[in-house]
Formats: sequence, C-alpha cells, structure tokens
Amino acid sequence: MPARLDVYADLIVHVGANLQPGQTLFVNAGPEHVELARAIARSGYEAGAAYVDVRYVDQHVRREMIELGPEEALAASPDWQIARAAAVDGNALVMIAGEAEPELLADLDQERVGRARQRAVIETMLKLQNERAVNWTIAAYPTAGWAEEVFGEPDVDRLWEAIASTVRLDEEDPVGAWREHTARLRARCDQLDSLRLDALQFAGPGTDLTIGLLRESRWIGGGIDTRDGIPHVPNLPTEEVFTCPDARRAEGTIRSTRPLALGGTIVRDLEVTFAGGEITGVKASSGEAAVRAQLATDEFAKRLGEVALVDGESRVGQKGLTFLNTLFDENATCHIAWGSAVLFSAPELVGLEPDELRARGANVSAVHTDFMVGGPEVSVDGITGEGKRVPILREDEWQLS
Repeated sequence: MPARLDVYADLIVHVGANLQPGQTLFVNAGPEHVELARAIARSGYEAGAAYVDVRYVDQHVRREMIELGPEEALAASPDWQIARAAAVDGNALVMIAGEAEPELLADLDQERVGRARQRAVIETMLKLQNERAVNWTIAAYPTAGWAEEVFGEPDVDRLWEAIASTVRLDEEDPVGAWREHTARLRARCDQLDSLRLDALQFAGPGTDLTIGLLRESRWIGGGIDTRDGIPHVPNLPTEEVFTCPDARRAEGTIRSTRPLALGGTIVRDLEVTFAGGEITGVKASSGEAAVRAQLATDEFAKRLGEVALVDGESRVGQKGLTFLNTLFDENATCHIAWGSAVLFSAPELVGLEPDELRARGANVSAVHTDFMVGGPEVSVDGITGEGKRVPILREDEWQLS
C-alpha cells in the first residue's frame, strides 16, 4: 500500500497539478483522506513546494450544520475561507474526492441540502479556474463506505485496484502512459474543432436534446495550460473531450444514464427538460428536491455550462462499475453540466464581466454540476452551421477518423 500510495501521490503532484518549484500547494481533503494528503504533502515538498497547505472538511460537521444550523449558515462563506480560495491564484491546488458515506445526507431536508453551498467561496474558485490562474487537479482516495456503495461490501482493496487502473498506475511507466493518453484526447479535439460545429444532438431512450455550441469555444481534452503556460490535468482520471455550450440554446429532454452523487445524496433516474436554453422541468426517482434546490441557487443555474463526449474506449467505462462519484462516472460516459461555463475553453472571453459573458452566451453561476447522459443506446450527432449532420458517437464508438 505505501508504495502504491507514493506512486499515486507523485502522479497527482507531477501530472495532475504539475506543481512548479516555489509554488504553494493547496490541498482540500476530508479526514478519511489523511493518508493520501500526507503522501501528497511529501511529494509536494520533494518537488520544490514553497509550502503545502492542507484543509480538512468533515462531512459529519456539515451534516449537523444542515440539520440544525440557522438559515444563514447554509451559504456562509467566512472571510478567511474566501481569502484562502483567492490565495490559490498563481499556485497549485489538489482536491481529494471519495465520500466515506455517499448517502450521509439522504435523510435530511433535501431542499436545505441543495442550498448548502458556500457560494462566495465557490464563485472565487470558479473564477480563478476559468481565468486559468491555477494549476489544479481532482483525484480520489478509496474509503470503506464508498466501496460499500459500489460493491455492496467494504472492499477497499478492490476499489483501490479499480482506481489504480483508471489512472494508469498499472502501467510500467504511468507518466509516459498519461502522455500518450492525453495526446490521443487532444487529437480528438483537433478533429472536432475542424468541423466548426454549431450544435450537438443527443438521441436515445427518453432523450432528444439539441445543445447549441458557443462560437468562441474550442474543444479541450487531455489537460489545459495555465495563463503562465503550466500544463496540468484537472481530472485524474480523464477520458473526456469537452467544450462550452451556448447557454441560450438548448431544446428538448435528456435522461441521465447513471446515478448522480450530489453532495451526500444520490439522484437516480434524473430527467431534465430544456426550452430556450433553460431547464424547465426536472424529474427523478430520488434526490429530485436536492436538484431543484441547487438549480435555485441563482437565476443562471438552470442553464448549461459544459458538454462533454466520452466513448467506449474509456478506462473508467470499461470497468463496468457505477462509481457513485462524479469524478469517475463523468469519465465513463458523455455528460453535460448545468451552471457555470467552462470558460477556459473560450479564452478570448476570459476577463469579461458576468453580464457581458451572459450576453455572449457564456453562463456565469455559482453552480457547476455534471450529470451523465451517454452510453451505447445514446447517439451523438454534430450539426454544422450549414445544417449538415456529422455522426460522432454510435453505440459508444467514436465515428470520426
């Protein structure tokens, strides 16, 4: 375990965040992630970090706040937390995922669960990420509770093996394997950019949705560069190519193909309807109230900020597991996100004021939530400005050559 943990930490620091000598390394974790946080700290200092700052957030404390705290506590953003979020500017950030109890909040008032978001902290972080001001990554650490949700038993070793495979730790040279993988994703982005698509259409059981694409946006996959030219991989694992949609143009209905872990609640059988770019209908067999509350965070949360394509070659998808963790499930299949735009795919828009961004079709919100909408039964077509249809995905197979 220690050897694997150290290799994983090095991958997170050197490939994910790509920490540079002299940078401060910020780490956000839960108490259950302490072993990985410590390994990341060691790897960070070995890589030349000026300082490693680790913050732990206890989800049980958050539960008590949601259940018993006053109304104003739900969105409270203390000044020191906003300042810490702002301090990542020009530095490196690692966020560790992996809920110890994925349904810890399922028995609480779901409307309060959906509103329990530190809006000012989140807005600060989203702004810096969109401005490419920080080299950041999200990686996961297996826990017994998470393994119980996935396998029906707390088999942490089995979950470790699954995670290790998806992040290519099973390769003789994981860093080299990542270089090859990210190059393949970038080649797909070049294919899509050359088509100059105006829209995408998703079609399948319960799904017929057309999403307009932002003219200024390009496709991104395999990582991004900061404004200072530091390449990094925001998600470990990553199997997606994604772009920024036009928040004014989405029409139709789409059905989620995998459960969505939404901050301590599992949303199942989600179905979302759009008209004029805005979500006008939501249905789910569980977690519907939490979704509706999150969509009420601000008036722009109901519009799209990302659309991403993933095919059947995905290492995550090939595991045949529902991880009940968005970091993994969104890299198993296609997904879209309501809320804030992924502006780093449209660099010419970065720096514009929120009202101007919205006027040009790029959404600005305190929310960004991905949910999974792809699979073998869902086809994806590109639509050019001249109305030509281009098959992109059929039965989970990439159609472009």
